[in-house]
Amino acid sequence: MKKNILITGASRGIGAATALLAAKEGYAVAVNYHSNETAAKAIVSRIEEAGGAAVAIQADISQPVEVARLFSETDRLLGRLDALVNNAGILEKQMRLVDMDAGRLKRIFGANVIGQFLCAQEAVKRMSTRLGGNGGCIVNVSSLAARTGAPNEYLDYAASKGALDTFTLGLSKEVANEGIRVNAVRPAFIYTDIHAAGGEPNRIERLKDSIPMQRGGSAEEVAEAILWLVSEKSSYVTGTFIELSGGK
Repeated sequence: MKKNILITGASRGIGAATALLAAKEGYAVAVNYHSNETAAKAIVSRIEEAGGAAVAIQADISQPVEVARLFSETDRLLGRLDALVNNAGILEKQMRLVDMDAGRLKRIFGANVIGQFLCAQEAVKRMSTRLGGNGGCIVNVSSLAARTGAPNEYLDYAASKGALDTFTLGLSKEVANEGIRVNAVRPAFIYTDIHAAGGEPNRIERLKDSIPMQRGGSAEEVAEAILWLVSEKSSYVTGTFIELSGGK
């Protein structure tokens, strides 16, 4: 029976690669996007052209009302939710803490922490066997920055991903006996356009000599790890992190 997966921030980068791979592996995919409708619909078209099933659903995950609508639309268009990939997140321009304002911090934590809490909450309501569900999987997309702290560049982003790591551990234990597995990936130095948002599109080229594997990674490599975590191949895995950072 076909399974359904919701991927937030799936119009580009890691989210888009995960959506394409999930469809290839037989999932019907809800492609969430914040503002780039054209890109999201292009991903849906690619999936449909390959014989898969997908829908594009707009929602700002930092807003509770929009998260509720996102999940309701997924229910209506696809049916029972089997997996959630909490991928959506933002990065702002490289900056030291002394130069950050409260508005920036609210944006970062709203999109990178509160949004993930809200989406996981809706997923648990649907998946939990205690609440009448059939179980499921949640994968949070964290970052190696949660371990490094990203000083002088993205201290706020790193802290938000650290919060996501703690959330992953806690939630995995909270719902382990309700049929839900919760894991995370920690990518770093991945070739996506998020680096442009930070003001340095070629950041990986500057840093790749410091990476043991001497190269950046691809969104597709991260997607492979995510799909393993939502598959039955990882059926005894929860509260676990997979790092995709070239050995850094």
